[in-house]
Amino acid sequence: MPVDETFAAFRDKWLNNPDATFRATLTEGSTLQRWILARNGFAGPREFAEWLSGRKRILDAGCGNGRVTALLAMHAPADCEICGIDFASAAVATANLSDHANVQIAERDLLEDLSDLGRFDLIYCQEVLHHTKDPRRAFANLAGLLAPGGEIAIYVYKVKAPVREFTDDFLRAKLAGLPYEDAMQVARALTELGKRLSAIEQEITVPAIDPLGIPAGTYPVQRLVYHFFMKCFWNGELSFEENAVINFDWYRPQLASRHTLAEVRGWFEACGLAIRHECVDEYGITLRGRSGDAGRN
Repeated sequence: MPVDETFAAFRDKWLNNPDATFRATLTEGSTLQRWILARNGFAGPREFAEWLSGRKRILDAGCGNGRVTALLAMHAPADCEICGIDFASAAVATANLSDHANVQIAERDLLEDLSDLGRFDLIYCQEVLHHTKDPRRAFANLAGLLAPGGEIAIYVYKVKAPVREFTDDFLRAKLAGLPYEDAMQVARALTELGKRLSAIEQEITVPAIDPLGIPAGTYPVQRLVYHFFMKCFWNGELSFEENAVINFDWYRPQLASRHTLAEVRGWFEACGLAIRHECVDEYGITLRGRSGDAGRN
């Protein structure tokens, strides 16, 4: 079953790598933190903190090992109550955030009744919904927890170039059912490829190839392969094993839906949420939307 396989993938990922990308997420100026902030519309930590100012209750829905929960706690008001929920790794997040008095972690499924959690003026749910059995229903379930004027910020995988989509599905099927270490061996090989391609310090200019979804442009060699043909992630700021975990995260979970901007906008419209920000990059779609007015800018 894809649900069970996806649960197992994330359980194994976080139990074996409880600290993966935690430090990089909290390090100001890191590539990872800049990507998180920029896709949400913030130039840096100061703007992020301004966005969080005045928040009383924040939900990190699908918190993984708690790395973004910690980032939220770092920049939110000191009296803000932060709740993190995750179906597969609540115990890992609890251990990682044990010194945060204002953070509570619970094991929950985004498709179950969450009304007992109460209302939130901010719900952060990024890199999560596409791993659920029904992303639209999970989104609506979370949107129902918003307080008046509350905001929800999501990130989901987007539909990519056709060869990249084929490769993703092909490799994902090959990794289905593999024990953790066997799947990680594949992820490590992909990581080594990404590392070696990144070491080629040359760019290539290509014409638009519309049937393959490749826009005209100049790309570093690794980025050309990564964007349009296969995910072979490499970030030199992370350890080799952290890079491999990111490649594992892409290919091992069997629930990994991809979406269009029009589709995701429809989720917000159906829930009566006003879209405040949107960003589409080569990999995913980030949207922030607000429920009925309560005076925030």
